[in-house]
Order: sequence, then structure tokens, then C-alpha cells
Amino acid sequence: MRAVLDTNVVVSALLFSGPIRRFHDLWTGGRLTPGEVVEIMENDLLPFCETVSASEARLPHPPRDPADAEFLRAALAGKADALVTGDKDLLVLSGRYRFPIERPADFLGRLARGSPGR
Repeated sequence: MRAVLDTNVVVSALLFSGPIRRFHDLWTGGRLTPGEVVEIMENDLLPFCETVSASEARLPHPPRDPADAEFLRAALAGKADALVTGDKDLLVLSGRYRFPIERPADFLGRLARGSPGR
């Protein structure tokens, strides 16, 4: 499973317990590769990440917030199976890209059901 996790999802997975912690378990167990690299999380995150080179190409459906474009580019460049976010500016683009853009709870539910794609 290849997924791009937005920064808030990554930080929440590292700092909090409960369902969001499941993301930490997924990437440390080798079941999920986050595309977002957070340098200060070297020991908990970097060993389980893959770095992709996201191009500056124009996005067919740009986000309302230009800062969110990097998550879309990373998902495209990394051939992600999902972009996981709680960001409303990204969630409104769900269905416009070849990968689902979904909330953490929806992604985890889909993963639990064994459904890797849409």
C-alpha cells in the first residue's frame, strides 16, 4: 500500500493514541509507506519512508490552498494508492484524481476491509 499522509496525519500518528496511532503501526509494520518526510522524526518515521521527486508540473485540479499542491504532486509522483488528509481544501478534490483523497478514519476502514483501491 502506497499512501501520502499529510503533515497533520503524520504528527498525530506519532504523538497521539487511539485510532490515529494505527498509521504509526502500519508504516512500522511495513504495510504503509508515507510520502511525506518529516526530518525531525528520524527514528520513528524516516526508516519507513520512500522519498519521491514531485515535479512542478501543473496539476489538472489544483487545490484552493497552493501549499497543498505538494501533497498532490507527491501522490502522483509516488503512484500512491491514497492521499490521507483531514484538510478540507484537499478533501474537496476527492474523485478528481486517480487515487482516493480521504480522511484517516475512512482510509483505515477501507484498509481493514482489505480494499486497497477505490
